[in-house]
Amino acid sequence: MIRFHAGLTACFIAVAVASPLVAPTPAAAKSCVLAGGEATMVTDALARFMANAALENSIKGKGLKAAGPVKMTCTPGFANTHCIARQKACK
Repeated sequence: MIRFHAGLTACFIAVAVASPLVAPTPAAAKSCVLAGGEATMVTDALARFMANAALENSIKGKGLKAAGPVKMTCTPGFANTHCIARQKACK
């Protein structure tokens, strides 16, 4: 899973952690996976945007193509929002 984190400073610093969440789906274990991306940002909209970007990078990095809708879950924190985006991806 690719993660983006930003502090409360005026300058946003994004750190990508290259540990893609790519788990085989039971229905089509040989040709499809469940790819994911996550982000923690100061605003909900920015966290959603960055989680979606991380998801796209994860899918492209494995040479896959997205299939189906993106499932986004977000959790508000004290001064930030954490979002996880997941999507089925196939060869």
